[in-house]
Order: sequence, then C-alpha cells, then structure tokens
Amino acid sequence: MEIIRPEVFTPEQSDVAEGQLINSFIEQCTSPIPDPDRWLDEEIRRNILLTSLDTAIAWARQRSIFPLMFGLACCAFEMIGMATSRFDASRFGMDIFRWSPRQADLMIVAGTLTWKMAPAVRMVYDQMPEPKWVIAMGACAISGGTFRESYSVVPGINRIIPVDVYVPGCPPRPEALIYGVTKLHAKMIKGTIDNPNLSLK
Repeated sequence: MEIIRPEVFTPEQSDVAEGQLINSFIEQCTSPIPDPDRWLDEEIRRNILLTSLDTAIAWARQRSIFPLMFGLACCAFEMIGMATSRFDASRFGMDIFRWSPRQADLMIVAGTLTWKMAPAVRMVYDQMPEPKWVIAMGACAISGGTFRESYSVVPGINRIIPVDVYVPGCPPRPEALIYGVTKLHAKMIKGTIDNPNLSLK
C-alpha cells in the first residue's frame, strides 16, 4: 500500500501560496455581492397600492353602507326583496338593514309620504350621523305619484329632506334599487373627506 505524504513547502513557496489565496479573497471582495433582499422589493411592488386618502375613505364607505329601511307603502316590499339572497345586497356592503338612525348612513324612503308623517321622516334624518345619503324609491316618494293631488300627500320627499339618488318606478324592481345603489357609489367616490356629499356630475 502506497502512502501519500503531504507536500512540504519551503517558506518561500508557503508565502507565495498564501499570497495567492489572499489575492483571490481580494478579487472576490471587489465584485458586487448579490442582494439577498431583492425579492422583497418585488413583493412590495406587488402588494402596495398608492392612492389618496380621499379615495381610500370613499372606497371604504362604498363597501360599508348601513341602510335604514323607511318603508311607507308598497315599494317597501321591493326594497325588502333586494335584501334577500336572490339579489344579494351584501355584495354592495349592505349586509344588515338598520332600525336605528344612529347606526345608519343611508335612508331608503320607499312609498307615499304624507304630511303627517313628514316630521317623523325629518327627525329620523336629523338623527343619522354624517355623512348620510338618501334614496327616494318609487314614484310616490319622488313626486307623490298617483296621489300627488291629494291634500295629505307630500309631492316629493325632496321637499322635506335632501335626496341623493332617485329610483323611479311604480314600484321599482329590486334590480332598479341596486342600480340606484351603484349610482350612489359613483357619488361617494367623487366625495372628499371635507365634503363627502358631492353632487353627481
């Protein structure tokens, strides 16, 4: 069996070998080190969205509407129908209809408003926190409808409270009310923090 003996260097050869090793280290140090965190920049670019504060708040408001049911006549059945699983109002952020004005920011007035009921509508509207919106649903809520000539009917709820979106019909179907909600979303996105109730253009 042959024994391999380690090569023995003279002191000069050892100095040369050590110098070569040191020079290889120096060459490695002068070349740029690849950044191990480069993937982090790409991940940030994929997951960060730059926008204005107004746009972010308007986006959040669009998807967290708390409607107040104010059904006064037959249009209320169609409004209730919109909240069922067939039409799925939850996809618009309208999960639960509120029964307290202090928890609502959207009043849907559906039906014929009489002069005797007008103070109650105004009081409920005043109790809603800002920002708040109103949808007039149906011909009776918009203009009094077929009863507009009656001594007891208000010819449009806009004479009592400001209205943001009108949904015409007698009665309008749930799809029409959903379209009205999308119009309200368009109005919300145009609002600002200081003035969330900008009019539709």
